Amino acid sequence: MALTAPATRPANPRFSSGPCAKIPGYSLDMLADAPLGRSHRATVGKAKLKEAIDLTREILGVPADYRIGIVPASDTGAVEMALWSLLGARPVEMLAWESFGEGWVTDVVKQLKLDATVKKAPYGEIVDLASVDFDKDVVFTWNGTTSGVRVPNGDAIPATRAGLTICDATSAAFAMDLPWDKLDVTTFSWQKVLGGEGGHGVLILSPRAVERLETYTPAWPLPKIFRLTSKGKISEGIFVGETINTPSMLCVEDYLVALKWAKTIGGLKGLIGRSEANAKAIADYIAGKGWIANLAVDPATASCTSVCLKFTDDRITDGATFAKNVAKRLEKEGVALDAGAYRDAPPGLRIWCGATVETADVQALMPWVEYAFDAEIEALAKTA
Repeated sequence: MALTAPATRPANPRFSSGPCAKIPGYSLDMLADAPLGRSHRATVGKAKLKEAIDLTREILGVPADYRIGIVPASDTGAVEMALWSLLGARPVEMLAWESFGEGWVTDVVKQLKLDATVKKAPYGEIVDLASVDFDKDVVFTWNGTTSGVRVPNGDAIPATRAGLTICDATSAAFAMDLPWDKLDVTTFSWQKVLGGEGGHGVLILSPRAVERLETYTPAWPLPKIFRLTSKGKISEGIFVGETINTPSMLCVEDYLVALKWAKTIGGLKGLIGRSEANAKAIADYIAGKGWIANLAVDPATASCTSVCLKFTDDRITDGATFAKNVAKRLEKEGVALDAGAYRDAPPGLRIWCGATVETADVQALMPWVEYAFDAEIEALAKTA
């Protein structure tokens, strides 16, 4: 039977999980106010960086006594700065349920050589948070970008904890409600939910994290790019716009444009609402279908940004090849770019549903996913 392609296409086929889709209506003309060719240490440069920090605080609701710094090397750089600067003062517990969490385990155990307790969960699940000892320093991702699962809330983290919580929130910030009183170190890159340009990270420190920095010196040498203190005191300049290395003022301007757009749609509440609506569009479409399912085992932990899907049809014998062919077909049709599962994740699709994606585009995409699936099943039947 001949397959009929859906009549409606997504207006924007960009569903990459990073860098992510730009804000609706984006134009390079929006960056006209970027101070190009000027020093980031000039008055105009420092003012732009401080504005970015201040708007980040305002939209995310970061407490006034938490420090926010713009740092090099995206979210990875921000996490590495925290791990190398803060760990080693007390026992460590590492939580991993996807590839990036696994990477932090490698850094702590094999590079810093700390005797950490490691708790892992398979793709689609998270660690039992009730089993975690928060009197240790605990390192974890809030949202598994490559596994499509998230921490549902901060209830398991005690307010009276003795250790620090170090949270990689790169695909959660601006799309999920982060409980700041439960997080001592939070990192993200603005290339995710706000669709900013890559290369810069954001590091947010609680007063408890600052106290650790000022009272503890790691046993290992710290590269200049990781140093957050000077003469035993935190380098306050980092947290008012005096960055450790030279930032791209074009990227900073791009971030400012996205932050200002976020304010026009209702700030954090509006951003969360858009992401949740996008994820719901997928959940509603796949509900009851026997050939596709969310990789997240528990709906309470299903991500609203990096939605990971798996094919469940018994006719599929080579899951990896089948999923890649579906993703290729979607790209060839021009309806979904970069929608394949992460290379280390189970075979399937990963559809970014962050706030810069329009719900109408997600709704238009899903019939195309079914069309591509049917086409690949038909191709399998012909080769059987």
